[in-house]
Amino acid sequence: MRIPRPAAAAVAGVVTVVVLAGCGSSSGGSTGAAGTPSASSTPALSGTITVLAASSLTGTFTDLGKSFEAAHPGVTVKFSFGASSTLATQINSGAPADVFASASTKNMTQVTDQHNAANPTTFATNEAEIAVPPSNPQHITTIEDLAKPGVKVALCQAAVPCGVVAHSAFDKAKITVKPVTEGPDVKSVLTTVELGEVDAGVVYKTDVLAAGSKVLGVEIPENENASTAYPIATLTASKNKAVADAFVAYVLSSTGRTVLTKAGFAQP
Repeated sequence: MRIPRPAAAAVAGVVTVVVLAGCGSSSGGSTGAAGTPSASSTPALSGTITVLAASSLTGTFTDLGKSFEAAHPGVTVKFSFGASSTLATQINSGAPADVFASASTKNMTQVTDQHNAANPTTFATNEAEIAVPPSNPQHITTIEDLAKPGVKVALCQAAVPCGVVAHSAFDKAKITVKPVTEGPDVKSVLTTVELGEVDAGVVYKTDVLAAGSKVLGVEIPENENASTAYPIATLTASKNKAVADAFVAYVLSSTGRTVLTKAGFAQP
């Protein structure tokens, strides 16, 4: 039977309402393209986190922290930089923090073994390099020169990652180096070179690059050099895991890789 014109219009109106209702938001929230949640459905990050990071990450992490805060106006990132071995001890002793970025897998393992972090991810690697004063008074050109009598060398303490890397390089070069001073972290070693207190210091490639004209870099051949890996993880005791996880993801992102590469770090 043919439907009269007024009745047909009413049916069409019902269909239109049903279709429009099907296009509206569901109880699960609005969706964007391809069914992904829209920006309005994602809760904004807020609050403060404390990141404990290796001294060699000072410049890059400070930059990443500022850009992360700019991307999340409600967030504050505080940093505490130091020797990874010292930071690991602090974490295992209950120091309040949210993220740990180590210059050594060994020190990260000390933390994960105590269940104070889990699932760390390596985000960069770094190599040893010799730093000398701009005048290079002892004419240091090779790693073997560090073992010569009268050459004053600064190293990191043996338990610190930069000290471990230096001694690994010495073993490969088959030399014995007796330092006149041992610093608690790589920045302290670099400072002694910048001040002209020593003839050379073994630091990281990134430290020489960051120092600019304050020092000269003497590269170590690949067959004699040593490197270290940098893992990062959210700490189990974090009071702001959402922001901590987001910062870790930011370091691992393409933005993080770009900043790290520019600073001289290599990708794992």
